[in-house]
Amino acid sequence: MHAKVVHMDINNSVKEYLNNFHSSSDEFKQSVYEVFNDIGEYYQSHSEYIKANVLERIIEPDRIIKFRVTWEDDSGNIRINRGYRVQFNNTLGAYKGGLRFHQSVNESILKFLGFEQCFKNALTGLPMGGGKGGADFNPKGLSEREIMRFCHAFMIDLHKYLGPELDVPAGDINVGSKEIGYLFGQYLRITQRWEGVLTGKSPGFGGSCGRSEATGYGLVYFLEEMLRAHHLDLKGKKVIISGAGNVALHAAEKCIHEGTIVLSVSDSKGTLYFKNGMNVQDLDALKTHRLENRKPLSTFTSGEYFSGKKPWYIPADIALPCATQNELDLVDAKEMINNNIIAIAEGANMPLNHAAQDAVISAGVIYGPGKAANAGGVAVSGLERSQNATLQNWDLRSVDDQLRKIMKEIHNRTIQYIDGKNGVFNYRKGANIYGFKRLADTLIAYGVH
Repeated sequence: MHAKVVHMDINNSVKEYLNNFHSSSDEFKQSVYEVFNDIGEYYQSHSEYIKANVLERIIEPDRIIKFRVTWEDDSGNIRINRGYRVQFNNTLGAYKGGLRFHQSVNESILKFLGFEQCFKNALTGLPMGGGKGGADFNPKGLSEREIMRFCHAFMIDLHKYLGPELDVPAGDINVGSKEIGYLFGQYLRITQRWEGVLTGKSPGFGGSCGRSEATGYGLVYFLEEMLRAHHLDLKGKKVIISGAGNVALHAAEKCIHEGTIVLSVSDSKGTLYFKNGMNVQDLDALKTHRLENRKPLSTFTSGEYFSGKKPWYIPADIALPCATQNELDLVDAKEMINNNIIAIAEGANMPLNHAAQDAVISAGVIYGPGKAANAGGVAVSGLERSQNATLQNWDLRSVDDQLRKIMKEIHNRTIQYIDGKNGVFNYRKGANIYGFKRLADTLIAYGVH
């Protein structure tokens, strides 16, 4: 009874703090509530955390940088966007987290992503702090030269805040190796320093083999560990996947390689359904269609496209949401539960909203939160930093072997401080406690920081 009262006091403290200082940041508040809902009793049981006011120190970002990006389109028009970098917490190392180019980008979303990144990076065991950035820039329908000019303009301001031991961004939505190349080229032009200040580069100029595959492959490696911990096997399972970008398609690739039946991918307009499962030829064609030509799924010639539909209505064993935050709500979760879904692992950052998370956890579904399940991308970014620092390039097999090892270690960390309830591990709670403990203990070791 006492623990319950204390737990509510912690939640009230968090809500009061967020309402006072982050009142308009809904996405950020959602992510903070989720963490403190899981770690409240653990926090209260450690007086040293309370004395050091770890709660507010972890919630508040170190700094938020916002700047204007001015660029010229192909018609000679001057265009304006807003650029951001949230340097959230460098307690465990240089700020690390992606850059996102999307019209939805705002301060709240980037604070949420930066906060999540702190816990994700802590789980990897690598020396990385948390950050996130980007711009409300929509590259769809623009020429490559327009995208290049935007990237160059964006880096004019961003470069002031970067450094190999300060802040090392990577890619995220709409920022792949091509955009990273434009950004790195401009950084080099401005600073005259070739250094490991961006990850996700092409292997031809300092990038790591396996980086483009890392998040999707790592997701499946984590999924395999979750299933193994529950005495289940991935082979032969039916899988539904949302998204049709880099993460989704590489997750599909690894699933097919591991002998599953991949039934779907999706975009913002609908779902592409493969009744008998996607084959390797379908996947290769999809990569060209989406990753190279950036065409809508509705124009793809294989499978059946259902406009306005999400993939969650399709009966399956496993769901891998790989599109974007809050793409899966309580209605979707209940539909999957009714279809006897076994496991859900997040390839995107917080694609299940809090109600959906609670529903699948309560129903005994094996649920892998994004801060653990999709950490493969940032893990290989960390490996790229190591390669840059030592002026080495590792081959694909070496990187993939390390990725598999890191995802296994992340899985083991997520269950380090929890027990299975009714035979199922609560990975969300385990990931939050481990990440929080590592951050909090380090903050206390530093004194006032």
